[in-house]
Amino acid sequence: MASRSGQARHGSDAEGRHGGRAETRHGGDAATRHGGVTKITKITKTTKKTCFVFFVIFVIFVFLAPQPSAVSGEPSAVSGQPSGASAQPAAVSGQPPAANWPQFRGDARLSGKAAADLPATLSLKWTYEAGETIESSAAIADGVVYAGAGNGDLLAIDLGTGKLRWKYATGNMLGESSPAIAGGLVYIGDLSGVFHAVNAKDGSRAWTFKTGSEIKSSPVPAGGLVLIGSYDTHLYALDARTGAVRWKLKTDGQVHATPAVVDGTVYFGGCDEQFRAVRLADGKVLFTVALDANTGSSTVIDGARAYLGTYNNDVVAVDLKARRIAWRYQDPERQFPYNSSPALSGGRVIIGGRDKSVHAIDAASGKAAWKFPTRARVDSSPTLAGGRVFVGSSDGRLYALDARTGAKRWEYEVGDALTASPAIAGGRLVIGAQDGRIYCFG
Repeated sequence: MASRSGQARHGSDAEGRHGGRAETRHGGDAATRHGGVTKITKITKTTKKTCFVFFVIFVIFVFLAPQPSAVSGEPSAVSGQPSGASAQPAAVSGQPPAANWPQFRGDARLSGKAAADLPATLSLKWTYEAGETIESSAAIADGVVYAGAGNGDLLAIDLGTGKLRWKYATGNMLGESSPAIAGGLVYIGDLSGVFHAVNAKDGSRAWTFKTGSEIKSSPVPAGGLVLIGSYDTHLYALDARTGAVRWKLKTDGQVHATPAVVDGTVYFGGCDEQFRAVRLADGKVLFTVALDANTGSSTVIDGARAYLGTYNNDVVAVDLKARRIAWRYQDPERQFPYNSSPALSGGRVIIGGRDKSVHAIDAASGKAAWKFPTRARVDSSPTLAGGRVFVGSSDGRLYALDARTGAKRWEYEVGDALTASPAIAGGRLVIGAQDGRIYCFG
């Protein structure tokens, strides 16, 4: 619109200058040469009339031409958004990318960190009755919650209202595998070993891929691929658009953990007691480190170190440069496995344990920083937002802890075990429980 009105103003001006002045110069000269003051006078009067006409046209264009919306900043009648909003990436709900939690642990690095804080005191905004136990953690993208229910349904729920948008039946039960969304597709694996890609717009099937055993690992989209581990001992890299196998890596045990991707390298621990670094582009193993324990815990990377829990009752730091174990942490009082996946905050590794506690461990030394006891085991993975740790417990409570001290800031009793992990985006926290409900707080 700005260009149209600009052209109108420029065109009128140019016509006035060129038509009036050029005509006056040419006509006046001609009249002078062919003699006559009378002729000059007549031409001058005609010229004045012509100028007046062009002036009227100019005024009409200036006052009646549409005003450019980019200048006025008025909302668009079509979208309801200011005209400047068109510079933002397109989204169904208008949520910016920073307001998304598109996969398990929030990103391909498995950082467990939310982009924005939550209110100091949370209140329950809505619940959705999924009908079956929920172990899968939610994803949030563009104002929609994607969640897997134990009965095999992949659900798309409006983040603001809690209303169902669509439901996709996998045909098999869903366990811990959590949805991920990228490129307009939602991915999830089921307990029969089928990996599903579903259109985010309407819940229709895009493609499926059959592995050789159950899937509890969560998908990670990266570099045009989607990674998924299976209990058939393989880590698969599939074409994110078509589902074609780009490469697959055989291990010596079940792949339960979700792989982390950092700078073109895939990191994960397996049920063969090995920690692996694998090149994303072609699946080549770059190096392995012996963990001396099976693991279902997913890795978080910070600089040259990787951190994860094991079923051998310890939390491990792996030195990625030296390619060896940097330290091991075991609680001196109670020794239980760690199925939770860690997050990092303020130089501390924070992880839930089956000793019923949330642990904070100094990332440099491996020494205990603080411990918060719950009333049952903590398989839920902690999520960080605004200096707080949000984590569920099998005691049926959702906790908010001070990340620095471990002090409890808030709790909410659901009444049944929370083994799924919190997803935080758009000022909301979403988590599913084993009572078959999805809870949204804000």
